[in-house]
Amino acid sequence: MNIKIMRKLAGTILLAGLPLVASAQFGPTNPPYTPADDATDLKAVLFNWAWNMGMLRGIDEHELIATLEYQGTGSIKVNGQDCALDSYRASTNYQDAGQRVQYTCTLPGGRSVSNIEVVSWQYAWDETVPGAELIDGEGDATPMSSKVAERLIRLWASPQAAVKAALAGAGEPDPGQLPDTGLNVIGSTSVAWVNDLPVVSFPVPGVPGATAEASLNANYMSSRVVVNHGQDAWDFTYSDYSDWNNPLNKVEVLFAGRMTETLNGSVNRDLTATVTETGSVYVVMPAPDSVVAAIRPAVNGNPPPVVAPDRLNIAGENANASTPRLANEKPDLTGNWSASGMNWRYGFRRCGPSQVDC
Repeated sequence: MNIKIMRKLAGTILLAGLPLVASAQFGPTNPPYTPADDATDLKAVLFNWAWNMGMLRGIDEHELIATLEYQGTGSIKVNGQDCALDSYRASTNYQDAGQRVQYTCTLPGGRSVSNIEVVSWQYAWDETVPGAELIDGEGDATPMSSKVAERLIRLWASPQAAVKAALAGAGEPDPGQLPDTGLNVIGSTSVAWVNDLPVVSFPVPGVPGATAEASLNANYMSSRVVVNHGQDAWDFTYSDYSDWNNPLNKVEVLFAGRMTETLNGSVNRDLTATVTETGSVYVVMPAPDSVVAAIRPAVNGNPPPVVAPDRLNIAGENANASTPRLANEKPDLTGNWSASGMNWRYGFRRCGPSQVDC
């Protein structure tokens, strides 16, 4: 069982764990889906992709990675110049298609640059402080309508999100629930085999006309994701997968230790992960009213369901309820947090990529 540690973090990372409620569901009546060793169809590829990255959790093996955070070092392009990172932190909420990237870097001339880049589905903005303008008088939010597509592409091409986007294109967030058709095309997602390795193609959610091709390595990890959008060609490469969580919170969700992002042949970001938090930390990035008023969404409606709400074991809880707050507007973390309330299903999985029950 994975015992999550609740802790308050900087920014909007507030507490660890999925909803802390008891569950009455004790698992499936049928054995979990296991693809044949030589299976090459799309369902098998999507399952192996999610499975080998540690994304299938619980006794019924649903895909339950709702949020993820990582910190890293390296460089980022700022106004055409390489900027050496002093700090870099990316917090992602896959359910709301939201990401907050906070960084501070130093330009070649010695000038320090800091920014907070945010996207929340069809809204993008920069913040002077995390959560700017959500509390009157605290920080400023600058609408960045021209950055919506770029930031959504960066989000959906990331290691875990690419799996989710491919499953969304197939119309089912859980690969084991896809139809046993043996086909290489389901919905708008397809697979082809190149040099005995799978390449999965799918549309990028929320970015009309953007298509992605994810090349997987022999261990079914995302090694490269290429996204074409209009005249722009994005190329993301990933390697050095490991559980980068701190030693007290290993959960066997694997994340890329090395990441590069290239746009039209120019390197935008070259990152080395230093630590991750993959235990479904609480990540939110609601769009301020000023940003909503300034940006006309290119896509109406909500993001695709990358984690089915009925599979999170929310018993009697309102998933859309606002965060409880104290009189000073800070999140209310008071109360009795006991182990009996933990969502124990999150930490359970089979032994590993060997597909052997234990």
